[in-house]
Amino acid sequence: MAVALPFALLCVLCAAIAWIDIRDGIIPDWLNLAIAALGLLRIWTTADLSAAIEAIGEGIVIGLVFWLLRRLYFAYRGIQGLGLGDVKFLAAAGIWVGVVGIPMVLLVATMTALACAGVMQLSGRALTAQTSLSFGPFLAAGLLLTVGLQQTGIGF
Repeated sequence: MAVALPFALLCVLCAAIAWIDIRDGIIPDWLNLAIAALGLLRIWTTADLSAAIEAIGEGIVIGLVFWLLRRLYFAYRGIQGLGLGDVKFLAAAGIWVGVVGIPMVLLVATMTALACAGVMQLSGRALTAQTSLSFGPFLAAGLLLTVGLQQTGIGF
């Protein structure tokens, strides 16, 4: 029960993020904060305070790295490639999966986004370098799959 309930709540929060990001093109801060708080609560109840503090540190570092990548991409291309909500989501996801889980979250997110873009292209929708695609739903799928794999002990 201590594992299933937080994961079920994470599923609900990720579904809300996916829906809102598809509909409005934004990931609300309160949802990112709810994911981070739920992750901290899970760690604190299953481990201890020091593990929760470590998870906060990992989340901050992950957020800073992706914020820096966002800034560098904008400086290079002159357009935003990653939304600030996505950066905040990755920081919150880092609390759940740690630094070691973020590559898996990104792999799943990018592969599903690429598959979606391929289906859109094959269905006749014209995609250009300026086409915008909400990345939140794909990040949410990546987080859920990664957390699920970590909870079953598969891989990392």
